[in-house]
Amino acid sequence: MDGGLGEEFGEPADNLGNASASTAATLAFNISVRRPANRRPRASWTEGGIEVNLVLDELTAASPQAGSARSPESARGPENACSLENYLSLPDRSMDGRIAAARAKLGSTTILLGHHYQRDEVIRFADFTGDSYKLSKIAAQTEAKYIVFCGVHFMAESADVLGREGQQVILPDLNAGCSMADMAEISQVEACWEALESLGLAADTIPLTYMNSTAAIKAFCGERGGLVCTSSNARAAFEWAFARGNPGSPTTGPRRWGGKRILFLPDQHLGRNTGHSMGIPLDEMAVWDPWAVQIGPMQGGQTKDRLAASRVILWKGHCAVHQRFLPGHVDQVRAKYPGIQVIVHPECRWEVCQKADALGSTEQLIRIVEQAPAGQMFAVGTEIHLVNRMARRFAAEGKRVITLDDTGCLCTTMYRISPQHLAWALENLVEGRVVNRIQVRPAVKHWARVALDRMLEVA
Repeated sequence: MDGGLGEEFGEPADNLGNASASTAATLAFNISVRRPANRRPRASWTEGGIEVNLVLDELTAASPQAGSARSPESARGPENACSLENYLSLPDRSMDGRIAAARAKLGSTTILLGHHYQRDEVIRFADFTGDSYKLSKIAAQTEAKYIVFCGVHFMAESADVLGREGQQVILPDLNAGCSMADMAEISQVEACWEALESLGLAADTIPLTYMNSTAAIKAFCGERGGLVCTSSNARAAFEWAFARGNPGSPTTGPRRWGGKRILFLPDQHLGRNTGHSMGIPLDEMAVWDPWAVQIGPMQGGQTKDRLAASRVILWKGHCAVHQRFLPGHVDQVRAKYPGIQVIVHPECRWEVCQKADALGSTEQLIRIVEQAPAGQMFAVGTEIHLVNRMARRFAAEGKRVITLDDTGCLCTTMYRISPQHLAWALENLVEGRVVNRIQVRPAVKHWARVALDRMLEVA
């Protein structure tokens, strides 16, 4: 595909690489493909807010495009692959031996990365576990031919951007997306930037995106002098942006230097918490609402004067998991457990973070408990799988870890990757087939790589 989706978004090559031109055009304009009623979609996921539904055998029936990056083995297509439905009908425990056997056969050709929010049945097979920043560094350094990423779509995209020539990234379930990433569509971000340009504010604004964003958003920031950050290095990224300013714009040519403000995408809470930790007042951090109706001089729900006075313009997005933690949860746990330490992820609301004893990325939260003395108790405000894993690990050291919200906060998109999906992806690799490959288009990959490299340099 030469336009539309292919130019803007990373895509799973095994499912899109063989699509006909007419199918590609249909996807680019988000028009439903009519299919017989007895045929089920084999993949459904969101790319930058565009819902994509594909029938696998419908796409693989077409001849491969010229210049396809697929290997001769994978060119045989998923029509010959082990049927995923046959895996999904089997119990989790029956996958353990098969996953272990496939890993042994693949050896050093394959590396398996697992994000902290993955379920236990999957993450125990990972060669490396970590947060998105740690795993992105590993993806940039590994020499393995295949990177099987047990995370979500934007993480697999970043691994493909940072990977070496010839490496292939696999996401076991294409439905593993991120609601936060979907809250900033590339067309909305471009419209925001155009509005800032029309108001004369873009010249001294640096676009900075959280890792939880599509490759298209990362490329947007990289092309305009910005960078990517994670929750581990958000403050360092803010400092970098304020110190350097914006060197130029691909649309209007060179700009003067001067990082007066940051446009932070797509998580308002991380941006607000980071800015506040640097001494930026709340009234100097305006929220840009991409869905706000433009009324007179109002842009993104804000006046020009409000935007001009802001040091940080926060995109109106959030994490569905961390948004659930409330200030009342902190009050309740302190009342129930006097002396408890409350530690939370900076994707939580500002009001929750203000009541907490410490903030940190997933890696930092683990480190806080690691360094605490025996007998200390923690309430942790982050995803439930990591909290439960921490509770089991540190119980042997006499440390008690509980969740801040006892109803449990599950990342449902991370949970989509099951042992069955992992076994399916690995056993196809053993047979020489690559399924669910994530591949970012070259034009997007270049500038996304620039933004990610800046992130790694800042850290």
